[in-house]
Amino acid sequence: MATIAFAVNFSVWTLYAGMSIELKQQLNLSGTEIGLLLSAPIITGALFRLPVGLLCERYSTKSLFIIQMLIVVVPLLLMPAINSFLEYLLVGLLIGISGVSFTIGIRYLIDWFENNKQGTAMGIFGAGNAGAAISLLLVPIINDLWGWQLIGPFYGAMMFITCIVFWLVAPKTPSYLKKGAPKSFSFYTKPFARANVWRFGLYYYFVSGSFLALILWLPQYYVNAYKLEFNQAMALTLLFVVSSSMARAAGGWFADRFGARNVNWGVFWICLVCLFFLSYPPTTMTIHGVEKNVEFFIELNVWVFTLLLIIIGLAQGFGRASVYKLISDYYPEHMGSVGGLVAMLGALGGCTLPIIFGIAIDLVGVYSACFMLLYGVLAICMLVMHFAIKRERYNQRVSDAARFNFLEQDD
Repeated sequence: MATIAFAVNFSVWTLYAGMSIELKQQLNLSGTEIGLLLSAPIITGALFRLPVGLLCERYSTKSLFIIQMLIVVVPLLLMPAINSFLEYLLVGLLIGISGVSFTIGIRYLIDWFENNKQGTAMGIFGAGNAGAAISLLLVPIINDLWGWQLIGPFYGAMMFITCIVFWLVAPKTPSYLKKGAPKSFSFYTKPFARANVWRFGLYYYFVSGSFLALILWLPQYYVNAYKLEFNQAMALTLLFVVSSSMARAAGGWFADRFGARNVNWGVFWICLVCLFFLSYPPTTMTIHGVEKNVEFFIELNVWVFTLLLIIIGLAQGFGRASVYKLISDYYPEHMGSVGGLVAMLGALGGCTLPIIFGIAIDLVGVYSACFMLLYGVLAICMLVMHFAIKRERYNQRVSDAARFNFLEQDD
């Protein structure tokens, strides 16, 4: 039930991805403006994840889930009345509350499973990311059958029905499964001072934030860079979303079985190689020969581009699961607070990256600039992870040397 509810919420959170091409045409938006519009729901969902995560440590997560869904219904019903860029921006901020469903759902689930199964459980829950596919499928269908104005009310009805079903069917966490009485506020925020929490947030910024940013950006990327029809762009974006979301469940199992850090490191290397090729813009090269010039044209065709993108999506699915397995390994009693902070940092990637993508395209004029930016973000993640591992191994050697010092004499 948590996974279903999260999937519906995620479809609302990424609703503007399915509407982006139509909105750009109707409102005559620039690249920067469409980036801002796509980011509006994401920033609200990002900023509210931390405070909601702290509330999850003290109050019923089932009740918080229900309240959150009811709040989101209201702006969805208001959508037929809006018709300007500013109004869409404001409504986007309101429907962004659906983004906190991830933090609530993770905290709801974690009490039911022991540590060696939490990675798999959270991975299955995280497969609710496939809810973005609902938007990519439904928005064109609703638009063709009933018109643009009914998209918001349709999603509002879907959210309300999900809320009622969740209220009736989803179990409330029994008191004996909860880990004691709620502790003080300082207990839950104490890990925020530790560097590894922020490292986890940086990793999640890439594996989750860039995944979310690509969901929002890919439909128009396919249309603009490869001149595809709207339905073709949606279909290829849908392939990326579904494959990456389904991989998250497998990623949780791998993290339980082989270690979350090992999975993360492998994910980063795979993405680095793929992003190197995706970053290369279409290039014409002229070689001046003895008798004539020889020209080469280098460009990734749409199928090679999509294949590399799917590989990145699969790797990111594994990475999203492994990061949360790391959190449950290091901070099992802080899944609401630390999980909320990391989720917030990841979602901030989803709202900042589309804006940066739009600015880069407006300034540079190269569509592949978005992948160049992702390459840079990933390089930073890998450097931070390398030095963190190196530091931990050094500390471990020092600790072992102090514990087994053969020069010490027993009295």
